[in-house]
Amino acid sequence: MAKIGDTVRFLNTTGGGRIVRIENGIAHVEDQDGFEIPALLKECVVVMEASAAPKAPKATASTVSAPKSTGSKAAPSKAAAPEKVIAPAPELPPVETPEGDKINVVMAFEATDLKALSGSEFDAVLVNDSNYYLSFTFATRAEDSGKWTLRRAGTVEPNIVLTMCTLPSSEINTIDRALVQFVAYKSGKEFESKAPVSVETKIDNTKFFKFHCYKSNPYFDEPVIAVDIMKDDRPVIPLPAIDPKELQQAMREKNDTTPSQQHRSKPSRPRKGDIIEVDLHITELLDNVNGLSRADMLNRQVDEFRRVMDANLRNHGQKIVFIHGKGEGVLRQALMKELTHRYKGHDVSDASFREYGFGATQVVIR
Repeated sequence: MAKIGDTVRFLNTTGGGRIVRIENGIAHVEDQDGFEIPALLKECVVVMEASAAPKAPKATASTVSAPKSTGSKAAPSKAAAPEKVIAPAPELPPVETPEGDKINVVMAFEATDLKALSGSEFDAVLVNDSNYYLSFTFATRAEDSGKWTLRRAGTVEPNIVLTMCTLPSSEINTIDRALVQFVAYKSGKEFESKAPVSVETKIDNTKFFKFHCYKSNPYFDEPVIAVDIMKDDRPVIPLPAIDPKELQQAMREKNDTTPSQQHRSKPSRPRKGDIIEVDLHITELLDNVNGLSRADMLNRQVDEFRRVMDANLRNHGQKIVFIHGKGEGVLRQALMKELTHRYKGHDVSDASFREYGFGATQVVIR
């Protein structure tokens, strides 16, 4: 248990210093600037006991200079009191948690006045739930702009909730996308290397002014709009939401093209051994993907998969190889869902690694 004179570090927040007094389980901690900070005694971690703390030097007679003699009679002066010397608080090591070697990061927007959202400001907050330091950048941009505005760059300590910036309500409508990038490391000790992270997410800025869009979150006392950036060492990359205006524009562009340009589906072609090979890469299916979201492109790829399957359902024993690529695995998961529910009963396996790598699935029609 910490006692008066001990140098401590706060368990659940940054900072620390030397305990100058203890009252009713509350420790009054003096930081390096001389300010007293109250903290629960049980949340103070001792990093240096009082007996080992450096003592301030004592004033001696040689440190006080005698007044110089002048020709006139001077009034007696008192010796100046020695200036109080405060030893700087040592840099305190971060407190690690057993599960903290898996990085969890949350970006959140917290209203400064939940009862009056129309005039509220909004704090952009970064939660570092890990044992790692994060050197990060936080930037935003409007939907129609290709350039980012840097809002904050710096370092957030392990297991800390950091307010990156405060956004006035007048700027919210100019924020349609947010970008969080960071590199993780530990200071003064060995650590497991983590890959640099860059997550871009779409922001629905209309939610900032709707009270029901603010949800409770374990990291905050008040409801917030929260976005997961990393969960258990895996970056969270959300599929972009379909914007009705973007979809309408994409449909208009597709209607303006010739039929051959709309769908350049390569015909399924037999290969040696009567294997049908189907390349589902979007660039093989469409000439122009401008204006299409990832969801639109995924739907087009699944439609091609269904077309080939439906055309071969009566060809028992037919082998079909669907080339989907490795990527993030989204297309492969969609195909497996189709094969489990819509086309169940057929033989499914990974295609030959030597010919297709890890990015193809073979189906045998039964």
